[in-house]
This record gives sequence, C-alpha cells and structure tokens, in this order.
Amino acid sequence: MSWSFKEAPGTQSRVVPGNPVGERPLIKRGSSFIRARLAMLPMSNSRIFILTSLAMFAFAGNSILCRLALKHTEIDATSFTTIRLISGALVLLFIARIKRSTSSGKGSWLSAIALFVYASGFSFAYISLPAATGALLLFGAVQVTMIGYGIWSGERFRKLQLFELLLAFGGLVGLLLPGLSAPPIFGSVLMFGAGVAWGIYSLRGKNGGDPTRVTAGNFLRAVPITAALSLFMLRGSSLDTAGLWYAILSGALASGVGYAIWYTVVPQLKAAKAATVQLSVPIIAAIGGVLFLGESLTLRLVMASVAILGGIALVILEKQRVIDTQ
Repeated sequence: MSWSFKEAPGTQSRVVPGNPVGERPLIKRGSSFIRARLAMLPMSNSRIFILTSLAMFAFAGNSILCRLALKHTEIDATSFTTIRLISGALVLLFIARIKRSTSSGKGSWLSAIALFVYASGFSFAYISLPAATGALLLFGAVQVTMIGYGIWSGERFRKLQLFELLLAFGGLVGLLLPGLSAPPIFGSVLMFGAGVAWGIYSLRGKNGGDPTRVTAGNFLRAVPITAALSLFMLRGSSLDTAGLWYAILSGALASGVGYAIWYTVVPQLKAAKAATVQLSVPIIAAIGGVLFLGESLTLRLVMASVAILGGIALVILEKQRVIDTQ
C-alpha cells in the first residue's frame, strides 16, 4: 500500500516570524494529516494486549469503585453520578484536545440522555447489588439489546445462534429467579435498564465520527441533566471525602481514560473479538468484588455467568464465522 502525502485541508502555510513568505514551517506542514496517518498504523500484538487489558480493567473498575463508594462511604447515588459524569467530561475533553483529531463528531442530546440513564441507573443499582452481579447484568443487557436490535432490523440468525441467544437469556432469567441467593429485584431491574440504555448509546455511536470527541460531547451534554437531578434530590444528598474521590476516579480514570484507551485499540480488533473481549469485564469485576469488597461467589452466579457470557460469546463468534465464509 502506498500513501500520497498531500497537504490536508486546513493545514495551509502561514507566515510566521523569521520565515520568508511562501516557505512552510516543517512542523506545521500537513501535521494533522500525518498524525491521522500515524494513528492508522497497526500496533504490535503485545501493545494491543496491554491496552485491551487496561481498558477491560478500567471498565470493571467502574463497578468496584461505585460499589465501594455506595457501600462504604456517605456519598449518595445521585452525587456519585454527577461527579462521575463531570470528571469524565473534563478528562475526555482534555484527551480530545491533545489528540487534535481531524474527524468530526460532537455528540448529541439523545445520546447524552441514554448516557445519563445508564450512569444513573448504574449508580442506584449498586446501592444493593454486589459488584459481580451488577457487572454481569449490565453487560448481559448491553449485548442482548444490541443483538436484539440486529434481529429487529432484519439481520438473519441461524438456528444455532438463536439457541445460543436463548441460553444467554435463560442465564439472565435463572439469575433473577426467587431464592436465597437471588439478587435484589429492584436493583437488578435498574441495572438491566442501565444496560439497555448503554446498548442504545452504543448503537447510536456507530459511525458518529471520532469516538473520543463524540463521547466527550455526550458527557458534556449529560452534565446539565445530572445537575438537574442533583438539585431535585438535594435534600437527600450526602458527601464525604472518600466517596468524592471514588466518584472522581470512576469518572476520570475508569470512564474517561478507559474509553480513550478502548477507542485507541478497538480499530485494531475484529468486531467479534472486540465484542467478546468485553465479556471479561464481569469476570474481572467478580474477582475485584472478592478481593476488595469481601463478596462471595454463589453457585447461582457462577452458573448464570457461564450461561450468559458463554451464550453471547457463541452468538458473536458464530456470526463472525458466517461473515468469514461469505
């Protein structure tokens, strides 16, 4: 493959002190174009693995940090959501500015609403849900929403894929059936709704321009929405130093930096690999819940995890196999 390095729009030469008219400063000439080309260069396998692992640990960290904050500090769910979205918006705007991407994309209010519904449902669910259960419900709901949209929009699924999808759905039902080890139903409904909202957000984000800039714009638009909720819930709000820092870490590192890393590495992955690797997040969250929160893994949770994550992984891999054979 050969590249023709032509000057990109918007990078015309400018007269600068000490530079004769007509000469272009070397560092200015086509710099945005060159940065875009360099960003497209393939990464080494080790770098892909490291960045992907960091992103997955960051996503799982959201569950750990939120549960830690709401279980062991005085912060309320609304304040946690607001601080998370504000700190995430600031970090993403900073990263987008550093990248100086030439791609378009500023986000939208509909996506911001979906983001807010996800973030608020996520926080309120973790008042009662263990970290592992919440992460499993969240990512199960995200994948079911996206796969369901594919079926609704006319995408054809083979009988084997439908069986695998039923296996995943059966795992969700089995997790929520009444019993001694069943998670709280209200928190489960909230987390499932958060997953549906995140699935809608992900579907809306396809082909929307530079994902870091788009996500930064959506976070920024979600801030006044969550600020309004904070004002409405002001009487029940509470805050302490530890809870504040957990919320900032969740927004700035686990969300802002985590998404930026993921958007850097995801172009290097096949669609099926990008989707299946995210299924590791509930497993990482479960391990984190045991280590940092003293949570226990019940037989029901383990069996449900195998059914949900295994069923979804098989659906995705079978879809990729069908695409590869066409």
